[in-house]
Amino acid sequence: MPTFSFDHVGLSVADLDAQRRFYGAALGLTEVEEHFEVPEAHIRTAILRVDNGLKIELIERGGPAPQEFADAFDGAGTQGYFHWAVYVDDLDAAYRKVLDAGGREVSAPAPAVRRGMRFAYAKDPEGNLLELIQPAR
Repeated sequence: MPTFSFDHVGLSVADLDAQRRFYGAALGLTEVEEHFEVPEAHIRTAILRVDNGLKIELIERGGPAPQEFADAFDGAGTQGYFHWAVYVDDLDAAYRKVLDAGGREVSAPAPAVRRGMRFAYAKDPEGNLLELIQPAR
């Protein structure tokens, strides 16, 4: 039986440089693990990471169609991926950092369904949903 482990999430973006700055400031994803460009197809990508292994691949292709979710559950009305969730050790500090970096508030830190956990949702500057989860202590 094969085993699986998580590597990264891929996010289509309109402005690779702006999103690199946001995810660097908001989540500390500043190390470029991989970068390539295909100019004839109007594609630029970068896989960003942080020392603990958290990674995101940002993919810019000329003329993407934006999607915007009104709230954390609105995305569930469209089939496919609609948010990225990351664990944080201090939800309040992480949420402030995301907002200070240019993120937009969706739902402020609150108790989660799982006992002792807390969560919050924010949007990156292009409207993509990001869930922050603080595990139970």
